[in-house]
Amino acid sequence: MANTDVNPSTDEHIMRDLSHPRTFFEYARLFFSGFAMGAADVVPGVSGGTMAFILGVYETLIDAIKSFNLRAAQLALKLQFDELFNKHIPIRFLLALGLGILTAVFFLASLLEGALESSPTYVFAFFAGLILASIIAVGAKVEWSAGAFIALIIGAVAAFIIVGLPSLGDQLGHTFPVLFVSGMIAICAMILPGISGSFILLILGQYQFILGAVKDRDIVSILAVGLGAVIGIVAFSRVLSWLLKNYENVTIAVLVGFMAGSLRLIVHRMFNAVTEVDGQEITSAIQVDGTMLVISIVLIVLGFILVTVIDHFQSRSNPVMRLFGR
Repeated sequence: MANTDVNPSTDEHIMRDLSHPRTFFEYARLFFSGFAMGAADVVPGVSGGTMAFILGVYETLIDAIKSFNLRAAQLALKLQFDELFNKHIPIRFLLALGLGILTAVFFLASLLEGALESSPTYVFAFFAGLILASIIAVGAKVEWSAGAFIALIIGAVAAFIIVGLPSLGDQLGHTFPVLFVSGMIAICAMILPGISGSFILLILGQYQFILGAVKDRDIVSILAVGLGAVIGIVAFSRVLSWLLKNYENVTIAVLVGFMAGSLRLIVHRMFNAVTEVDGQEITSAIQVDGTMLVISIVLIVLGFILVTVIDHFQSRSNPVMRLFGR
């Protein structure tokens, strides 16, 4: 009887573990999860980490990044690639997720660049819906206490201040070292739900340049940002993994606060057009008429529904869906 009780739970755990995908559905799920993360990271104010959290791949991703360690280097030097990629590093998980991210970045860079210039209100209205739903979905996973509420407030205040910082414009330039360091800092934000790596690049005065580099296939600039991102994420993932393992509840509460605080930027960008001229941001108010307001509300609702349904599909416990008896 004991064995009978154990096996089903073990099999269920294996089925839910996406670190070693086997079926077409699992690979497709990881690809589209990566695509959602990449799409979110392209837009300033939205975090790919939020989408990873909602889609149920967040902790697996952190653990996968953490697997690039001294042991991995030793296995590579010994040419033990079978053990390195099949046991130590979840390479299939990373490739499927990474392919989705890269596809979104390269496919949407030009599209979103044009949309942000022509219809910023609609773009950010949709992402406002995504973030509002994410706050509810992730917040439902927290066991709320006095400590968790304090962590929530700290995270919200920190994000509120960060997204209000002025852009450095072209003060830093776009040299290889600057792009390298910018990539290191931005990637840390990208894997934090609520803190947008793209917005960090905007503050550092690198966002428009890097978006153009991706569109123009500027390999040197992309390489500089990419190398910085790799080093930054390998280092930061260890800190984040330790926090999630030892202070999971408080850490998630802080992340929910980050998302709440980041709404300051979303609301600002919904009603203000931001352009960059000679390295300086020029902000001009957008005239919102009745039609634009209705479309914006519809996009907010669509974004909210999208994340809510995705989260419920993943967790079967989304609080909004449960209100409707789903």
